Amino acid sequence: MKWVELKMGQLGVLNNPNYKITALLDHLAMITVQSDSRGIFDCKPLGLIWAKFPEFYSSKNTIMFDDLRRNFRDEPKKWLEIDDLSVLDHKNWEFYAEGNAKNRRHT
Repeated sequence: MKWVELKMGQLGVLNNPNYKITALLDHLAMITVQSDSRGIFDCKPLGLIWAKFPEFYSSKNTIMFDDLRRNFRDEPKKWLEIDDLSVLDHKNWEFYAEGNAKNRRHT
């Protein structure tokens, strides 16, 4: 967890006034799941969090930062100024990075 807190602090995530971080999860929070395409693997438990607290959390208001793509159960999402994060595809997240504002206007 020290590494997670350090990196999120360096990225400016923990003290950003534009959003509120409600949870940080490290590898100890991972669960084992099975997928037809990937077999058995460990991932972060976003689905469980969404199921347990649907009034607070969903794919519409959740963003997950991780250095390993394999830690995502479903396809991760990009971040933008939108109302529903679940409509985004994370594969080209660099396209929406802060320094790429010109490209964001054309989506």
